Amino acid sequence: MDMSLKGKRAFVCGASRGIGRAVAHELALLGASVILLARDAQALDEAVASLPTSEEQSHQALALDMYNEALLIHSVNNLVDNLGAIHILVNNTAGPASGTLVDSDVDSLAKAFKNHIVISHHLMHAFQPGMRTEGYGRIINIVSTSVKQPIEGLGVSNTIRGAMASWSKTLATELGQYGITVNNVLPGATETERLTSIISGRAAKTGATLADVRLEMLREIPAGRFASPFEIANAVAFLASPAAAYINGTNILVDGGRTRALS
Repeated sequence: MDMSLKGKRAFVCGASRGIGRAVAHELALLGASVILLARDAQALDEAVASLPTSEEQSHQALALDMYNEALLIHSVNNLVDNLGAIHILVNNTAGPASGTLVDSDVDSLAKAFKNHIVISHHLMHAFQPGMRTEGYGRIINIVSTSVKQPIEGLGVSNTIRGAMASWSKTLATELGQYGITVNNVLPGATETERLTSIISGRAAKTGATLADVRLEMLREIPAGRFASPFEIANAVAFLASPAAAYINGTNILVDGGRTRALS
């Protein structure tokens, strides 16, 4: 099985911690040169320093607020001008705040749409010409199992994740002819800061203890445990590799069997 990413460049969003950092590590392990994007410059530098590196690889950090559209566009265009084609784009953005959809205001929906769809669209526009020229492209989106089965108490997130899935499926159809695949990885409950926040939110809302909320969530998972960020990253790394060239327009569940939907 050809999993080598030697000679490839990858751009990973939200790469200073959690799933994004694990993804950057796995892509580097397969031989890719990785650009890590996040706001925290110190955390990014630490992440870059921890990546597997060979003489053929060159990793770098890009510290900026990706929600600043003008700065993001300028920065990624400079990257392409200086480095050449970016072969792998991993869209990984923190989810919207918890809460019911009926109680959410329009501004929260608009902000989530910008942070997820609009930012990803800017990055796609910057990178897909080089992917076409190289005949190799992978756009991989870290989304949510809510694409298959909405999650109670995450109304805005459920809505935007569904929109992201449709964006991806449409692009998969339009870009497949150029050797570019577009897929979504749907993580289940994963040991990250996001999970800690969700557990704290549920505890505050219900009056239950953190331990009780955690146990209740674990009971929903046939595997009986939460995922490691590296288990999500493994799925991303496979989709980024040559071995996954014929997988396009799909949603890959990585949730320990929690989601009961078949399709």
